[in-house]
Amino acid sequence: MKIFGIAGRSGSGKTSLLGRLIPWMKGRGLTISTVKQAQEAFDVDKPGKDSYQHREAGAREVMIASARRWALMHEYRDQAEFTMDELLARMSPVDLVLVEGFRRWPHPRLEVWRHSVGKAPFFPEDPLVVAVASDGPVPDCPLPLLDLADIDAVGRLILERSGA
Repeated sequence: MKIFGIAGRSGSGKTSLLGRLIPWMKGRGLTISTVKQAQEAFDVDKPGKDSYQHREAGAREVMIASARRWALMHEYRDQAEFTMDELLARMSPVDLVLVEGFRRWPHPRLEVWRHSVGKAPFFPEDPLVVAVASDGPVPDCPLPLLDLADIDAVGRLILERSGA
């Protein structure tokens, strides 16, 4: 599977960009999956639900399934956090996996940067950032700079750089 990342500070528009990129890529016949980095304490389950009780009782994995979808929750318990390869090995093969966050993982990425967020960009310290998408000028940016609103240009760059 080909992998390409979307990085940026909180509030920069990473998720919104992915929400536009996925249909653009699907429209070109690609199969797409995503991996989203979450805060350490995130939970897709709710107290009081049966599946929550299963995990609380000590189950390592709990699968929830219906006629429309399934989800697998895995508790690390005493394990180390999975590596990128270990997580991706648990996914079905697709043409391209878009990764939101996970800046420690060794994959090329596009940085989404907005001056209005008020934080410095990552690209000066992150050699894996291959381009920046923004809604305005980005000072001292030596990388390709894309208009965040130009989904065609952003999508083409990702497909070119990922080899998808």
